[in-house]
Amino acid sequence: MSVRDMLLALCVVVIWGVNFVVIKVGLHGMPPLLLGALRFIFVVIPAIFFIPRPKIPLKGIVIYGLTISFAQFAFLFCAINLGMPSGIASVVLQSQVFFSVLLGALILGEKVKRSQIVGILLAAAGMFVLAKGGMTGNLTDIPLIALLFTLAAGFSWACGNITNRSIMQNAGTTSIMSLVVWSALVPILPFLLCSWLFEGQAAIENSLTNIHLPTILALCYIAFLSTHVGYGLWGRLLTRYETWRVTPFALLVPVVGLTSGALILGEKIASLQIYGLLLIMLGLLINVFGGRMMTKRIHCPAIEKD
Repeated sequence: MSVRDMLLALCVVVIWGVNFVVIKVGLHGMPPLLLGALRFIFVVIPAIFFIPRPKIPLKGIVIYGLTISFAQFAFLFCAINLGMPSGIASVVLQSQVFFSVLLGALILGEKVKRSQIVGILLAAAGMFVLAKGGMTGNLTDIPLIALLFTLAAGFSWACGNITNRSIMQNAGTTSIMSLVVWSALVPILPFLLCSWLFEGQAAIENSLTNIHLPTILALCYIAFLSTHVGYGLWGRLLTRYETWRVTPFALLVPVVGLTSGALILGEKIASLQIYGLLLIMLGLLINVFGGRMMTKRIHCPAIEKD
C-alpha cells in the first residue's frame, strides 16, 4: 500500500473514530430517533440524484437498510443518549466482528477458526468486566440498558454484514456507495414513525424549531463526512487493495474513539473498565490476525540443528 493510501485509510479511521463524539454532541440538542431520521435524509439528498441504483434485488436493499442502517443506529443513538460514553461505545460496537463470525457460521455455513473462538471468548470476558466496571458507583457508571443497546447495535451491524455478503456476491460491479446511499431511503420512515411514537410530536416540533448550530454541524458531519467521505474513501481503497490490507485499519477506530472522547468530552474510564476494553481489543486482534499467524507458524520450515 502506498504512503498516500495509508494516509487516506488513517483519515477514514479518524473520521469514524471522532464520529462517536459528534453523535453525542448532536444528541444534546435533539432526541436520538429524530437525529437518526435527519441523518439518513441528509445521506440520501442530494446524493441519490447522482449515484445510480445498485444492481441488486430490492429485497436485499430493504433488509440491508433495516439492519445496518435503521436498527444499528437506532440502538447506538439511544445507547449514547442513555449514558453510554462515546469512547466506550466505539469499542463495544466492534462486537459486530464476533456476531458476524457467529452468524456467518449459522446462516452461511462458514467455518469458525480456533483463533476466532479464542477471540470471541476474550471479547465476551471483556464485555463482562466492562459491565462490572460500570457498577462501581462513580462517574464512569454505564447503565446496563445502554450497554445492551450498544451490543444490539453491534448485532444489527453484523446482520447487515451477512446481508451484504450474500447480496454483493451477485451484484457485479455495484459500488459500496451505491448500496449505502440507496439503502438510506429505507430507515427514514421507520425512524420518523418511532420518533413520533416514542419521543412525541412536541419533542419533534421543539427540536426542529429550536435547532442549534452544534446540532446542524453534527448532522453534517455524520451524514456527509462520516458517510459520504468515509465510505467513499474506504470503498476506493477496497477496490485497489486486498481486503486484508485495508480492513485491519478499522481496528484503530476504537482507539480514536476513546482518545477523542477523553480529549473533547472529558470522559473518564475506571481502571476495571480499562481491563475490559483491553480484553475486547485483544479479542479483536486475535480474530483478525490470529488465523494468519497460526498459518505462517505451521508453514514455517523447521530450523535444522547443527
